[in-house]
Amino acid sequence: MFTGIVQGKARIIDLKRHPQFMQLTLELPHAHAERLEQGASIAINGTCLTVTGFEDNRVHFDLIVETLRVTNLGELAVGDEVNFERAARFGDEIGGHCLSGHVHATVAIQEIERSEHNCVIWFELPGQLNKYILPKGFVALNGCSLTIGEVEQDRFNVYLIPETLAVTRFGTAEVGERINLEVDPQTQATVDTVERLLRQRGLA
Repeated sequence: MFTGIVQGKARIIDLKRHPQFMQLTLELPHAHAERLEQGASIAINGTCLTVTGFEDNRVHFDLIVETLRVTNLGELAVGDEVNFERAARFGDEIGGHCLSGHVHATVAIQEIERSEHNCVIWFELPGQLNKYILPKGFVALNGCSLTIGEVEQDRFNVYLIPETLAVTRFGTAEVGERINLEVDPQTQATVDTVERLLRQRGLA
C-alpha cells in the first residue's frame, strides 16, 4: 500500500527494452535507500513495481507488457526523473489517501497556469473513468495524492503548492506530457454501488 505522499525524485540510469518487456534501473537518493529488499514494492510514477535487485542505492525492476500498456513508464529514457514512494509500513502516517499503485489510465496535461506562488494543471478527462473524477474528490497523478479542483466537460484540474512542485516531477511538467492516473478506490466503490442499486430498482 502507498499513501500518495511522494518522497522525492529518482533518476533513470539504465533501460533495457525487449519485445513487450523492459528492465529499468534507477538511482534512489541515499536517504531513501535504506532497508531495501528484493521483492519489496516501490511506486514509480504511481505504479507499484517489485524490486528485482539492488546495489547500494541503485534499484532494478522488470516491467511486463500490461504495465507498459497502461502506464507512462514505457516512455521513459535514461536521464529522466520519476516520482517515487517506498511502500507504507505499519504505523506510518497516512498523509494522502490509500493507493494500490495499480494505474487505471494515463491522461495528458492540457494546460499549465503558473504564477509566483500557485500552479494549476489541467488534465484531460479519462474516458470511461470520468464518473470517478469529482470536485473535491481524491485522485492520484504520477503517484501524488491530490484533491481535484474543477471538473469541466472534457477536463479537470488540480492546484499544486510549492512543496509539491519542488518534491515531484510536476515542477518541470510540460503540456502534452502523459501522466499516470489511479482513481480513489473509495470513490470508485461508492459510485459503483450507487449505480448497481439504481439498476436493481430500474432507475438507471
